[in-house]
Amino acid sequence: MLQPPAEEVRSQRLVLRRVQADDAQGIALAVGASLDYLKPWMAWATREAAEPRTQLIRVAEADELWETGSDFIYSILLLPDRTVIGEIGLHRRVGEGGIEIGYWVDARYAGRGLGTDAARILTEVALGLPGVTRAEIHCDEANQASAAIPRKLGYRLDRIDPHQPEAPGEQGRRMVWVTEAQVTEAQ
Repeated sequence: MLQPPAEEVRSQRLVLRRVQADDAQGIALAVGASLDYLKPWMAWATREAAEPRTQLIRVAEADELWETGSDFIYSILLLPDRTVIGEIGLHRRVGEGGIEIGYWVDARYAGRGLGTDAARILTEVALGLPGVTRAEIHCDEANQASAAIPRKLGYRLDRIDPHQPEAPGEQGRRMVWVTEAQVTEAQ
C-alpha cells in the first residue's frame, strides 16, 4: 500500500484538501455550473452529478479509496474564502513507480492558471511519496485545455495510445504525459 499523502497542501492561491462531506454542496454547484464544459471529456458529468446527494456518495467512495491507498481525491479550494472550484486526485493505476494525476476545474474559474497551480502542487506531492518515481497526466488528444496543463508544467508527451472513447468529445487517442522525480547522486 502506498503511504498516504498529506491531507492538505496549499499555495498562495489554493488549498488542496482531502475531499470531505462538507465539500459536497460546493462540488455539486461547481459541477452544475460546468456541465457543458465537462461533459465532452468526463463520462460522469451528468445532471445527477450536480446533486449534493450524489456528491456525498462520491465523498464516501473517495474515503474508502483513500483508506485502501489506491486513490487520493482532493477538493480544490480558492483562497481567501476557500470556494470549491474543482477536484484533483492521485490514482495508482499506471503501474509500478507511477501515479496518475486527474483533475477538473469549474468552468467559471477556467483560464486563470488554477488547474495548472493545482496540478503543480499535486505533482510535487506525488513525486515526494515513497516509491513514486513518475507522475502521469492522461487526456484525450482532442482535450487541448487539459493537455495545456502538463505542457506548462514541463511534462513530456510520452506517447499517444488508442483507447475506447468514454465521453462524447473524445476521439479515442489518449495522450500520456510524464514527469519523473529528480534523482540525486545520494539516492
